[in-house]
Amino acid sequence: MENTGKQVTFVKSADRVLDILELLADQQHSLNLVEISRRLDLPTSSTYKIIQNLLERGYLESDNSEKQFRLGHKLLEIATKYTQNTDLISEFQHIALKIVGDINEAVFLSIRDRDKILYVSEKQSSHPVRFVSHMGMKLPIHSTAMGKAMLSKNTDEEISSIYSDKSLGKLTESTINDLDQLLEQIREARDDGLFHSYGEAVQGVRCVAAPICNSNNEAVAAIGISIPETRLTDELWQRAQDWVKQSAKELSLRIYYHGIAQGNDN
Repeated sequence: MENTGKQVTFVKSADRVLDILELLADQQHSLNLVEISRRLDLPTSSTYKIIQNLLERGYLESDNSEKQFRLGHKLLEIATKYTQNTDLISEFQHIALKIVGDINEAVFLSIRDRDKILYVSEKQSSHPVRFVSHMGMKLPIHSTAMGKAMLSKNTDEEISSIYSDKSLGKLTESTINDLDQLLEQIREARDDGLFHSYGEAVQGVRCVAAPICNSNNEAVAAIGISIPETRLTDELWQRAQDWVKQSAKELSLRIYYHGIAQGNDN
């Protein structure tokens, strides 16, 4: 019973610490000791001890008179570490699960490896007929919607520098094989932010993709949905495009805050 009592005491003390931090987080200005203890209905003496401990550890800061208190730099350090540990693949899987649950089509995440895309994650549909990749699979960047999406954040000159000549190489009869045609297609799609492949990587499979960007508006990855043409309808295609655009924005936002946090940490 003694151990149980100690555990209750520890939890109660932790609750008070969290209550103080959450109270100050909700304020637009500093609070003094009396205000904090009154709002949380805590004894002034125990509130004072907790505040002193939080001040010493950097979780709170005080004014010059040490009578007004606000959140401290240590909380920013913790927030920074949290955002730095945000896993893009984990976030992608969470979103992809919702997409497959809605339209039951395969969703892919890729990154760029020079003139190729590298598949790093996927969520498959339950259909027997589907496009199946494997982690680590590479495809020519110009032949895929996800590749075009990532190239879209580069200038025409940067894209042109990838290729020694204007012949890009073909995977299927539909693959774009001309540099000028690739550049034109990317230019036309930049405003909308959606990029397409019509059987260019795999015959009979369409893909729609969008770039995932960091705080510098650089493409760090791309998300795409692939659908066999035999199953494609106008409604399904529209829903796939809506999902891709929405998901790319959501994932980019997470990376954006990641970038801001890293900047503050330097």
